[in-house]
Amino acid sequence: MTRSGDEKGRTSAAGRLSRELIVQTALSQIDASGLQALSMRSLADGLGVEAMSLYRYVHGREDLLEGIVDVLVRDLTQRLDPELSGHWQGFLQNLAHEVRRIAIEHPKAFPLVATRHPAAPWLRPPLRSVEVVNTFLETLIDQGFDDEQAVRAYRSFTSFLLGLLLLESAVRGGETKPVDEALDEGGADIPEGDGRDDLDDAPAVRRLKPLLSEDRSDREFEASLEELLDRISREVAQ
Repeated sequence: MTRSGDEKGRTSAAGRLSRELIVQTALSQIDASGLQALSMRSLADGLGVEAMSLYRYVHGREDLLEGIVDVLVRDLTQRLDPELSGHWQGFLQNLAHEVRRIAIEHPKAFPLVATRHPAAPWLRPPLRSVEVVNTFLETLIDQGFDDEQAVRAYRSFTSFLLGLLLLESAVRGGETKPVDEALDEGGADIPEGDGRDDLDDAPAVRRLKPLLSEDRSDREFEASLEELLDRISREVAQ
């Protein structure tokens, strides 16, 4: 039986598929219409293929969403300026502005980076890359921070970014509520790469795992609240 032109076109498009193309197309769809509008069917239609052909490259909803997070965080890693790492303040300025750039350029996708629970306790959103966290810790420790100080700075820095940038992305159209329904019927394993146990290339993270994994949420909340009240008090006194 002769195949229709549409079937031939979909077969040809399926031959050009790759994981990177699928994830980038999903990110573009989220940027345009939001996370709630993304489905495996809409993704397949956008690529001109059958939905089932996507499963050769992404293994379900979790895998697809983690792939999008990975693309955004990889872009962050590649754009960090090594010349600004000569001083810890320059490094943190650079890192903060690059994370904010993601929130501004992809406000509807940024909540994925900011709110999805990481697979490892030493990865605090929005810094979800082991490589970034290791660079963060090593940069501060190399410049005189002790282990406790470096971890406290990491916790404070991520909390600062998470609060302000999640709000900013929401103002720009991002949604923080969960997806109403699953994007597909797949059953992904633990999200790929987010909390990998292999930390051979991240010696600072491996060494400081116990400190990074401690739950200090109560102390951090009280300290942040006191700092806020002190700042307001100073402003009122001026």
